[in-house]
Parts: sequence; structure tokens; C-alpha cells
Amino acid sequence: MANIEWSDGAPIYRQLKERVIAMMLDGVLKPGDALPSVRQVAADYQLNPITVSRAYQELADEALVEKRRGLGMFVTEEASKKLRSSERERFLSDEWPQVVERIERLGLSARDLLQSIGNGANE
Repeated sequence: MANIEWSDGAPIYRQLKERVIAMMLDGVLKPGDALPSVRQVAADYQLNPITVSRAYQELADEALVEKRRGLGMFVTEEASKKLRSSERERFLSDEWPQVVERIERLGLSARDLLQSIGNGANE
């Protein structure tokens, strides 16, 4: 895991869980990959091991990782598919309406948006 900045806005276990999910979505953690051990993450980020365990347990409860006795936690085969589906749904229901509202407020057209992509506005 890369350097993580913890915010005061959410519990650390939830932030850690979201970071692991982002790594799965980005392909950094692939199906079958082992998660770093609870002890290793706790030591690296100066966290209580119970905090790390809670994040990992939530991932396991959602069937994104599985515990292999004596080996650790591993990304499940269906994790990526599940995450893409749930993240798309969350984006469309929670984030997209705000984006649409801002687009309308700014008077942007579909053509404006497409041209901004073609002009390298993301660079």
C-alpha cells in the first residue's frame, strides 16, 4: 500500500477499507493476491491491529476477500466484478446527480464536455 493520509472525517478502518477497494478497482490487487498481513499494515501505518482487522473483516463480510487458514486474506475471484457493479451503482445514484446539476448550472452542453475530453483537459 502506498502512503496514506488519514482524515478526521471517517473512521480509520473505513478509510483503510476504501483504500484496499481502490487498489482492487485499479488492478493493484488482483484476484488471488494476498493482502498484507494485519500486523504488517498495523506496523507500517502505526495503527492498532484491531483497526486493521475490522477493515479486513468488512471486506470479508462483503466477499471481496477470503481468509485462508494459516495463510492470510486473499482477494476473491469475483471481487473486481462485484466492486465495479456496486461502485457504478453508487456513482450513478449518489455522485452523478450532483455532476449533472453542476453541468446544468454552468450551462455546459454535451458538445462542450466532449470537446474538453478531446482537448486534453485532463492533462
